[in-house]
Amino acid sequence: MDKRMGPAMTIRITTAAATLLLALASPAGAVTGTATVRGEVTTAAAPTFGRTLPPVGFVKFCGRHPEACAARAAGKLRPRLNARQWELVNRINTYVNADVQPASDAETYGEAEHWDYPARRGDCEDYALLKQHYLEALGIPRSALLLTVVLDDRDEGHAVLTLATSEGDFILDNRRDGVRRWSDQDYTFLKRQSQRDPRDWLALVPDPQRTAGALAARTAR
Repeated sequence: MDKRMGPAMTIRITTAAATLLLALASPAGAVTGTATVRGEVTTAAAPTFGRTLPPVGFVKFCGRHPEACAARAAGKLRPRLNARQWELVNRINTYVNADVQPASDAETYGEAEHWDYPARRGDCEDYALLKQHYLEALGIPRSALLLTVVLDDRDEGHAVLTLATSEGDFILDNRRDGVRRWSDQDYTFLKRQSQRDPRDWLALVPDPQRTAGALAARTAR
């Protein structure tokens, strides 16, 4: 079982962050695709319907890595990102998608459900956790980086990272490199972390029974 926290995780995050920041400092690191995101008319964020139970895999992850789930100091819940930050978001999404190879929890950890930072392979929530960790290390507040559980177009469970900004909610997905608005996804949004406390989760559908039942279905993609 591969653990990503500790010195090895710190070194990898520092190296990736330095590489991305160096690229942004050069002409080759000019913003790409950001104008499309920032130029759209602001839409409402995904609606929430009160507190709900967090995924079991997340609870166990917090037990192993309590520092990753600790509440952060209060600040702007929905920051306004500048062009440089949007570029970091796009680069991190693409970088992690390319760096981590898809594999099921059974293949990687020998367990049916295991959330963790991936070393070289992992499934959907592992990608989301690593993107969250990278982006927080690069200065995006945790209140804007929310682990999210959805149903995909095949009615299978899937996890993504929601980026909650002053311009709306955007999705970082291991299935595509482009960062898109939540309303442009062909997903049914079920639940996500609270912006005020990462240990709390909020329902994104009004029917809690559907939320609970749907989470029994998972996919390693």
